[in-house]
Amino acid sequence: MPAERVTMRKIKDMLRLKWACGLSNRQVAASCGVARSTVAETLSRATAAGLSWPLPAELDETQLETRLYPAAPCPTAAPWAVPDWATLHQELARKGVTLALLWQEYKAQHPDGYQYSRFCDLYGAWRTTLDRCLRQEHRAGEKLFVDYAGQTVPVQDRRTGELRQAQIFVAVLGASNYTYAEATWTQTLPDWIGAPVRAFAFFGGVPQLVVPDHLRAGVTKACRDEPELNPTYAALAHHYGVAVIPARVRKPRDKAKVEAGVLLVERWMLARLRHQPFFSLTELNAAILACLERLNTRPFKKLSGCRQSQFETVDRPALQPLPREPYVYAEWRTARVNIDSHVEIEGHYYSVPAPLVHRALDVRLTATTVECFHKHQRVASHMRSAERGRHTTVTAHLLSAHQRYLAWSPSRLLQWAETIGPATAAVVDTLLTHRRHPEQGYRSCLGVLRLERLYGPARVEAACRRAQAIDAVAYKSVQSILKTGLDQQPLAELAPTIPLPIEHEHLRGTTYYQHEGGL
Repeated sequence: MPAERVTMRKIKDMLRLKWACGLSNRQVAASCGVARSTVAETLSRATAAGLSWPLPAELDETQLETRLYPAAPCPTAAPWAVPDWATLHQELARKGVTLALLWQEYKAQHPDGYQYSRFCDLYGAWRTTLDRCLRQEHRAGEKLFVDYAGQTVPVQDRRTGELRQAQIFVAVLGASNYTYAEATWTQTLPDWIGAPVRAFAFFGGVPQLVVPDHLRAGVTKACRDEPELNPTYAALAHHYGVAVIPARVRKPRDKAKVEAGVLLVERWMLARLRHQPFFSLTELNAAILACLERLNTRPFKKLSGCRQSQFETVDRPALQPLPREPYVYAEWRTARVNIDSHVEIEGHYYSVPAPLVHRALDVRLTATTVECFHKHQRVASHMRSAERGRHTTVTAHLLSAHQRYLAWSPSRLLQWAETIGPATAAVVDTLLTHRRHPEQGYRSCLGVLRLERLYGPARVEAACRRAQAIDAVAYKSVQSILKTGLDQQPLAELAPTIPLPIEHEHLRGTTYYQHEGGL
C-alpha cells in the first residue's frame, strides 16, 4: 500500500511500534497490515521531519500530515521556448507535413529548445485538451463526410396549405471542418446523387474520399469489408474521380466529423430557423445558405481562425479540380432483349443490334437518353420517350441478315397462325404489315398465337374474327375478347356504312373564310 494512502492513525501506530516497542519493520508491517516498503518510507519521512516518540502533544493530524508530506515546490518556468501547439496542429493537416518536420523547423528557430521526444510528448499532452472530433487526424483534401440530419424542416404549400417535411443533407471536409448543407425533398437516389454534385460545386473541388453512411440509396448491400455500392452512386464516384468508402455499420466514430457537423447544423441553423415559415424548397435553401456563411466564419474556440480560413489555407489547395461537366443523374436497370430486337423500358420499346436477342443488357437512363450496354460496351443509344406501347427503332439494328440469329421470322409466324385459322392469319399479317418494321409486331403476334394454349384454337380464331369485324386488330383486343367470352357470342351483322355526299348545302368549303362576309 503506498504511504500516501495510509491513514494518520496507522502512521502513529507504525511510529509507536518501531520506536517505542522496538519491533522490526516486518513485524510492524504485519501488525498494521501494510507493506514493508510503506513502513520504511514512513519512518524515513518521520526522521527527515525531525520527529521522535512520543510525538509532541500539540501536533495534530493535519500538522503531522503536512510535516510528513509537504507540498511539492512550484516548478520554475521552463527555460525553453514553448511552441504554438494550435498552429502546429493546423499545420499537421497539410499534405506531407509531419511532426518530425515541424520539430526540425522549431529547432531551427530555437536551437536550445525541446528535443524531439519531449516535443512529441508535450504535443500529445496538448492534443488531449481538444474535443474528440478535433483530435482526429485528417489530411488536407482527403475526406468528405456526408449524411442526412435526423431533424427535418416543414415546408408549406401556399395553395393547399399542406405541410411537407424537407430532409437536410450535410457534408463536412475532414481537415478544415468546412461545412455544406442543403434541403432536399427525400433521401432517395435522385436527391442522394444530386446533393453531392452541388456540394462539390460549393467547395470548388473534389476530395479524394467520400465517406457516407450505409444509406440504402447509396449502398445496395451492406458489408463490413466490401460494401456494394448502388451502380448510379458508383458512376457518380467514377465521374468525379473519388473513392467511396462507407462507414462501418454501427461505428459512428468512422464518421464523427459529419456527426458533429449534423449536430452543429441542427443547433446553429435549424434551431434558428424553427419559427420562420417556408413555402418552397428554394426559400429554405436560401435561408440555409445564409446560416452556412455565419457557421463557417464563426471563430474556433480552441484553435485560431475559422472553418472558412482553414478551408482556404488547408483544404482548397489540396482538392482535385472539378470535371468540365457536372454529373448527370442516371439510373441503371437490367433489361432482356426480346425476339424483336427491342428492350422494354417503362412501356416503350428501344431497338438494339439483332445478335443480342435474348441477352440481358445494362440500361442507363437519364432525363433525355436511354443507353444500352453489353459487357460494359455501349451497343445502342436513343432519345428517351414517354410514349407507352410505341417503338424507337434504328433500321441498322434490324438488317435482314439478322434472321440467322433469330428463331422467328414473318413467314414462320404466318405459318403458325394459319394452323389456327384464316382469321388468325389475317390478324397476324395485319400486325406485321402495319408497322414501320415487321419486327416491331413480333411481340404482338406471339401474344396472339400463345393465347391458343389457354383458350384453344377455335376460340382464338373466333376472337380474331370478331376483332376484324370491329376493327380492333391488336393483341390486347383479342385477349380482352377471350377474357370476357365475347368470342362465344354470335357475331351480329354490321349495318352498312352510308357515305356522306361530297356536295352538301351545309358544307362551307375551304374558300368560305376568304370572303369578307365570312366570320
